[in-house]
Amino acid sequence: MMFLQILFTFSFLFSSSNALDFCVGDLNAPQGPAGYSCKNSEAVIVDDFIFSGLRVAGNTSNLIKSVPTPVFSTQFPGLNGLGISLARLDMAIGGWVPMHTHPGASELFVVIQGTIRAGFISSTNKVYCKTLEEGDVMVFPQDLMHFQFNVGKSPALAFASFSKASTDIYVMDNAWFANDLPVDILQKTTFFDPDQIKKLKGIFGGTY
Repeated sequence: MMFLQILFTFSFLFSSSNALDFCVGDLNAPQGPAGYSCKNSEAVIVDDFIFSGLRVAGNTSNLIKSVPTPVFSTQFPGLNGLGISLARLDMAIGGWVPMHTHPGASELFVVIQGTIRAGFISSTNKVYCKTLEEGDVMVFPQDLMHFQFNVGKSPALAFASFSKASTDIYVMDNAWFANDLPVDILQKTTFFDPDQIKKLKGIFGGTY
């Protein structure tokens, strides 16, 4: 009897470990805090583990002259449950990424082309900032505000990896100006001039 119990236990563990090799996201199912539910293993194909969307540069014709191309579990269901993701960042000359953070995720940032000034601010308000050249890598610790500028004389390209299969981008400027937060509250909490606040709300699509 003891032998059968041990055999059953090992059999269960073996089958469970096989079942948990991966959890390709079922994009037709709701997404919860832990990600998507698993696609039926019989329906999983090799293309679920391949993403080709980073071959093409993003369109940088926008206000900040830069654009990220995310590779999260929503775009790449093979990432579901693995705790990793990726993004391509294209930056035109003079392009930038405003002060932002990725809740719950650290970021590894590598410059592929061009020259990018990047940095982050610690919880003690210390600034860590440096100009990065091709091949340089910088890490932005979890939840800290950070930024990037293309300071070179040509377009820049970088890739970023994240410690979550899907992460949000929280942009400080949007939090302040891309909504209906009243001008008087913003004036008191930011010390900005009311006319400047109205101008920025106009730029970011907010109302007052």
